[in-house]
Amino acid sequence: MSDRMHDVVVAGGGPAGLAVALGCAQAGMDVVVCEKRPGVLDKACGEGLMPGAVRALAALGVDPPGHPIDGITYRQGTQAVHAPFRCGSGRGVRRTQLHDALSEAVRRAGVPVSSTSVTEVFQYDDHVRAGALRARYLVAADGLHSPIRDLVGLGAHGRPSAPRWGLRRHFALTPWSGGVEVTWAPRSEAYVTPVAPDMIGVAILSSVRGGFTEQLTAFPELVARLADAQPVSRVRGAGPLRQRTTGRVAGRVLLAGDAAGYVDALTGEGLALSLSTAAELVRCLRAGRPADYDRAWVRTSRRSRWLTESLLWARNRPALGRRIVPAAIHAPWLFAAAVHQLAR
Repeated sequence: MSDRMHDVVVAGGGPAGLAVALGCAQAGMDVVVCEKRPGVLDKACGEGLMPGAVRALAALGVDPPGHPIDGITYRQGTQAVHAPFRCGSGRGVRRTQLHDALSEAVRRAGVPVSSTSVTEVFQYDDHVRAGALRARYLVAADGLHSPIRDLVGLGAHGRPSAPRWGLRRHFALTPWSGGVEVTWAPRSEAYVTPVAPDMIGVAILSSVRGGFTEQLTAFPELVARLADAQPVSRVRGAGPLRQRTTGRVAGRVLLAGDAAGYVDALTGEGLALSLSTAAELVRCLRAGRPADYDRAWVRTSRRSRWLTESLLWARNRPALGRRIVPAAIHAPWLFAAAVHQLAR
């Protein structure tokens, strides 16, 4: 075991973990990241950064390459409604390029990244042991199915009442829209995000299991658009998406990113939420008040959770679900207001 006492050990080298590590380093803390997976990390993700996420990354000195996105479009059959962003431009960014940009910023900040895997946690009055490392605090940013969340007793067990899964693949195709397009089918949604001048990402969220090609058949118009497009990435999946926790803080262990709890990817601002709550976590650690983070997380995520829960509640009721897009078309001001709340 190492006798060196770090201020913070971050378990997990995805965007949430790297954002926490970078924020801690910028606040003058001694931080180390533990990530057992080598190289650039990828996962199933819609890859659309809301304007708020772009600003949060800029505050960390991170500016990943991508494609501008100007708003959100909902489609159902021949009906469509578009809400432009009112608070700046968003950006479609491949998850691998986001990881590259954050990793480079962490490297420039002098934060070491260890291939150590945190499989055991011991807490003491003034520090925590995470495997062979000692630190004042441990931040668990180890993903949707966080092992550390369970190790410290913050996992709320039980199968989700209406589980949903996500799949994503990229295609070599010129984007036909300047924003993210969400097409609604009876039991699934397809998200098309421009991530480069010659590439789009297609993510499908569904309450039924199945392969990407099978799921895609629920969207005949999208199938037609993709007919001659070359796939340029492998299919990646994630789920079940909903993850409940009993809290975000257990002594000197704090949960970040998806490990802190996740509702659904339906509203497409998971990265924005991870970044904003990461900033709150850093603020609480810097103040020496880790227990404040749970309340700060609830406050910071409240608007997003309320909108996502409300939309998901309607989505899971077929009679209401098929009326979501028509309702947005009938009241475009309301749709625009909801998009603005998520984007800012």
